[in-house]
Amino acid sequence: MFTPDEVAGVVDLFGALSRADLETALSELAYRRGEDPPEDDVDAALSAFALVGVDRDDDRLLVPGPTAFPELPDGAEDLPHILDAEGRTLDREPVVDAALARFRESAVRAAQREDEARAADLVDVSYDLEAWGARDLSGLRARLDAVGEGTNY
Repeated sequence: MFTPDEVAGVVDLFGALSRADLETALSELAYRRGEDPPEDDVDAALSAFALVGVDRDDDRLLVPGPTAFPELPDGAEDLPHILDAEGRTLDREPVVDAALARFRESAVRAAQREDEARAADLVDVSYDLEAWGARDLSGLRARLDAVGEGTNY
């Protein structure tokens, strides 16, 4: 229903949102479209690294991630008036650190499972994450490139 970039666009409108607030926002937009609330759109955006989860003050907040090109879905401009969610700004370093930690976990899982398709997706993500987070991921990228070749480290 919503693309990862649209989900990131809703989050970007507020700076950061809890998962519950984001799901409420997406449900509201779906209702306005006459559609059922989305079930997997947030998870798809997280999997694609269009969103990153960051722990802050006993809350888990979602922020646009390294692959996101935030795009506002139709009707999203009304969400600040509809939701009772405050805008938030997070320091960049914890966001980058959270994205890197999740990327490493995903890379290890893909290598352990010898999941060539996921490894290839993560290679693409690594370039975005490198540019976005100013970190060198060439070592992890080499390991991901080796998945399926029998040369996993």
